Amino acid sequence: MASELDFPDTKRCIMFILKRPDVDIKNVQHPSKDQPIPILYYQGQTFRLLSVFAANQEEEAMTLWRDLTDNRGKVCVLLEEPERFSVWGKIRLETLGDESSTNDSSRPAEESLIQGCLLILQALFIDIEDLLGTKQAGLFEKDITGALMQWRFPRVNSEKSVKNLLIIDPLATQVPPWEEHHLLRLLEEMHRLGKDAFGNANFAERSLDALEDMPAGDRQRFSKWLSTSPPGKLWQ
Repeated sequence: MASELDFPDTKRCIMFILKRPDVDIKNVQHPSKDQPIPILYYQGQTFRLLSVFAANQEEEAMTLWRDLTDNRGKVCVLLEEPERFSVWGKIRLETLGDESSTNDSSRPAEESLIQGCLLILQALFIDIEDLLGTKQAGLFEKDITGALMQWRFPRVNSEKSVKNLLIIDPLATQVPPWEEHHLLRLLEEMHRLGKDAFGNANFAERSLDALEDMPAGDRQRFSKWLSTSPPGKLWQ
């Protein structure tokens, strides 16, 4: 059964909690890329897949769903299935190939946000390797690779692509066109893996020190965004 919630705000945001029998999901060929895109159909509206969560990650799925709708004015679907949860953002099919469309939920995030997340990722990996050894660092790399590929991060299609992300200079290299929901998922997963590795959250402050390499203005923007996003608060 579908549930719709209205927020009495300047922007009217509608959230849907749906189950699999409520919707129809079909693969639509992307107009400019050689890949099918899963599209969810519900009551004449179309939604594009944003993120997938395991069955035991209901809280994380709800957090992203509420953040996109309540804080960012998106119209989103939270789909509940026996084996997983998934978040879908409303999209007009005619804009599917227009990556700059303001009506599309799939716009890349601001470059400084992607850079900041990559710096944290690299710092955490180095910290694990230096303090816990190469075996533990290898496990972290394997786990983060599996997560990025499962969530279909753009330009992450192999172990080699993740190894490259761990060594590039994000401030001097073109960063992948990740969307904000990708960054939120990455923050959550990095924090979970870091806490599993170290046994506590003390690693977070050390990882954030990597942001000192950013220009002051970009660092301030990233820190402000981090403090206002639910997953970002895990790091502060």
